[in-house]
Amino acid sequence: MKKLKISLIVLLALSFLMPSISLGAPPDNSATAAVLMEVETGRVLYEKNPHDKMPMASTTKIMTTIIALENSHPSDIVTVAPEASGVEGSSLYLAPGEKLTMEQLLYGLMLRSGNDSAMAIAMHLGKSQEGFAQMMNKKAKEIGARNTNFMNPHGLHHDEHYTTAYDLALISAYAMKNSTFREIVSTKYYKIPWEGHPWDRVLMNKNALLWDFEGANGIKTGYTKASGRCLASASKREDMQLVAIVLRCQPWFEDSAAMLEYGFENFHMEELFSQGEQVAEATVKRGFKKKVGLILEDDITLPLSQGELRNITIALDHPESITAPIVAGTRVGSIEISLGDKLSISKDIFTAADIKENTIVSNLKTLLRQWMINSWSTLPR
Repeated sequence: MKKLKISLIVLLALSFLMPSISLGAPPDNSATAAVLMEVETGRVLYEKNPHDKMPMASTTKIMTTIIALENSHPSDIVTVAPEASGVEGSSLYLAPGEKLTMEQLLYGLMLRSGNDSAMAIAMHLGKSQEGFAQMMNKKAKEIGARNTNFMNPHGLHHDEHYTTAYDLALISAYAMKNSTFREIVSTKYYKIPWEGHPWDRVLMNKNALLWDFEGANGIKTGYTKASGRCLASASKREDMQLVAIVLRCQPWFEDSAAMLEYGFENFHMEELFSQGEQVAEATVKRGFKKKVGLILEDDITLPLSQGELRNITIALDHPESITAPIVAGTRVGSIEISLGDKLSISKDIFTAADIKENTIVSNLKTLLRQWMINSWSTLPR
């Protein structure tokens, strides 16, 4: 480790002076599987059978929405395919040939949990249910949800349609980083037109936490006889965004609220480094300056419990020296922040300044270039 910022050294020193405080008791949880995750870092703050493969019912629609947002525009017009009309379960009562915007279908998908809306989106983007499921599975692997398999866009039971609490937390955390997704899943009421009727479809979000839990801002309920009650929920207080997953959980809202409250009571976001902060420096070879600062382009903020700061380890990987010319913003290495086996994140580090080359050849070129400019400026016009 080459250099620690002064403020971090102070924080580390203070952490040793502060008494160690143990975490509060984990919440009672009747779910078969559950995970509480901080969104920005992906740190798991609570878990119960996190990697058991289970059906997830309509929480499937989180991925359906991700695919739609990343492969279409909200104003795109979707013509309802015949395959989408009459799908069993929760419904918007879409008619074949009815036209709605993608945005309207997404609100119908996430607030009403319309299975027909899910199929309309799948047929529009994937051309078939199977084609859309392939898109979902590809994205799941990209996110890191490697124990998940989608067979349809709505979550109606299929023996090969499953996830884990951990995977669903990863998918939910990924989705909550999308501002349009957050806007949709935090909306309590929404209206969309209903062709052939003198009134609109009025949608009410089925997520009860939006009404009675502080900071609640998502995400999606799900239920089938095979899956039992499933809930992906989310809440943000100050600068900490959490997602909570419960699978096969009868008191789904109560247990999810207890998990989220446990997270807020026992963890806080600690800024270790700020954007643009110098974390190291390197020697400059053949340059007009002897040193160049190495900086971060992002903040590094971690969810920590009281006393954990003292256990943070920091490793820097960068060259001892860099040869000029140097361009500011060039990636030259990385910094890795670890907390045992609980957390590990890596961020790139970059050069902080432009540094010109200082050699006989480069100086001659500079003089020649300047002479040519001066000569050109004195020529008669």
